[in-house]
Amino acid sequence: MLKERTYDVRIYKIEIREHEKATTYRVRWKVDSRVHRMAFATKAHAESYRADLLSAARRGEAFSTGTGLPVSWERAERVMSWFDFACAYMDMKWPNLAGHSRRISASTLRDVTFALLSTSRGRPDDDTLRRALLEWAFNTRRRNEGEPPEDLRRAVEWLKQNTRPVGDLEDPSMARKALEALSTRRDGKRMAASTVQRTRGVLVNAMQYAIELRLLNRNPITDLPWKATKSVRQVDRRVVVNPAQARALLEAVRAQKPSGPRLVAFFALMYYAALRPEEAVNLRKSNLVLLEEGWGELILETANPAPGTAWSNSGDRRDPGPLKHRERGESRIAPCPPELTRILHAHLKDLGAAPDGRIFWALKGGTYLHESTYHRVWRKARKAALTEEEFASPLAKRPYDLRHAAVSTWLNAGVPAPQVAEWAGHSVAVLLHVYAKCISGQEEQARQRIADVLSEE
Repeated sequence: MLKERTYDVRIYKIEIREHEKATTYRVRWKVDSRVHRMAFATKAHAESYRADLLSAARRGEAFSTGTGLPVSWERAERVMSWFDFACAYMDMKWPNLAGHSRRISASTLRDVTFALLSTSRGRPDDDTLRRALLEWAFNTRRRNEGEPPEDLRRAVEWLKQNTRPVGDLEDPSMARKALEALSTRRDGKRMAASTVQRTRGVLVNAMQYAIELRLLNRNPITDLPWKATKSVRQVDRRVVVNPAQARALLEAVRAQKPSGPRLVAFFALMYYAALRPEEAVNLRKSNLVLLEEGWGELILETANPAPGTAWSNSGDRRDPGPLKHRERGESRIAPCPPELTRILHAHLKDLGAAPDGRIFWALKGGTYLHESTYHRVWRKARKAALTEEEFASPLAKRPYDLRHAAVSTWLNAGVPAPQVAEWAGHSVAVLLHVYAKCISGQEEQARQRIADVLSEE
């Protein structure tokens, strides 16, 4: 029969684990015959945790054979402030999160922090607290680089001393307060349902980590009766341009000097091949399989999203990585219609490619195309190409809406959903749900089929 407690404990040296994105430090110890492990993003955290285990073993404490932890480490004795816990959670998640996900996680923890402040005495202003949390405390890379900036130092010290224990979230009223903080914007209005669902997911995951650290007995967020507004993920058909409008917009882009002529092919890739902006910006000449004219193919291998310098692995604005919904090294093929083939040939003839083969690059310095540049050109092109009424409408409001137009066009042309999903990099289920309102003409066909049946004698 397995014993519940034992004094047979062995604690090993810290293991350094080098991952593709970052390095982690793993504490490893054995209780009876079972090996336990705990990974940390910083060596200091790992050493602290290992020291606590050693201290317990040297004091002659019994260890639990189930958890592998000293039996004295009950939740009541493992109190941790929300601030310290949130920093530890970000350290644990940081190595395996993409830049955008890091920023979303940190923003979620920041908003919850305001719901878990224990006092207002000596409280710095809200903007300074937000900066202290997002720019230093919940950014593992910057925190590991050293002390906070001088203008944030006092705010950081105040936060360290004035957040509630994580265990307070077991009170349903506190858990609800945390969820309300994620559901309300600074101006008092409600957050978009999709945003609430995403940030609630981060908080649920954080609470699971708190359970792992024995700070909580159960997940207070999943236990709480909570009904968020239903998320509307479907594309609004009003944003979708028709072919004539798309061509007019591309010509208007061409007229925007000096960057416009260099961006015609960039926007054309989104409209004709349904590329995401982070896919188009990373496209290289070697990814093009083109004849002199007619249909070709685009072999997409990587994406280059722009989470910002604070959240990327390299410290650069963009963070190269795998295609969305695909593992590193997986590629997908997108179609290149004849019109897009002509545009790409003209682009390469007039402008060529960067030394590394990229088709698009910044005018100054040859760096990656900046999102502010193509957004600015797109706003000017919309104003030039659309009527006043169309310009005020959602029609092609964002460059990403060109991708929506491409997928909608394929579906309305009768291309089977599995093929569209493969070209666009979606699952079939997501594709049909997101673009359900953009598939036109099917109602009339359905009515006609019903009418044909009813007219039969």
